[in-house]
Amino acid sequence: MSREDFNSSSILVQDIMTRALITVNLSTTALQIAKMMQQGGIGAIMVQDNSNPVGIITDRDFATKVAANNLSFDTPVEKIMSSPLITINHNEPISAAAERMTTKKIRKLAVTENGKVVGIITSTDLVTQLAK
Repeated sequence: MSREDFNSSSILVQDIMTRALITVNLSTTALQIAKMMQQGGIGAIMVQDNSNPVGIITDRDFATKVAANNLSFDTPVEKIMSSPLITINHNEPISAAAERMTTKKIRKLAVTENGKVVGIITSTDLVTQLAK
């Protein structure tokens, strides 16, 4: 797949996104999050407040917020998550996801359908698709 094919692709976000989401509440600690990421082999967890998605915690958040600021592992995710949650609609083309990630300088986007978070798309998903 060439760059031109990628940009004009009819492949939609929903075609390559991950539907399995792990979510936590605002009081979950950094240590609990780290263990969940390790056990699940994942790099992002959605954060909810009363079933409403309010942010995301990523492996990058650990490096730039927890480690760099020497925060306690008891720190609640509410203090280290990335918020507000940046989203993309499930039926947008993957080129729109790549553009949003680039302009926002992020590597993970929550995917919505009818206003509800239904998955996640990552820069790795886009690179994998581009390599096909």
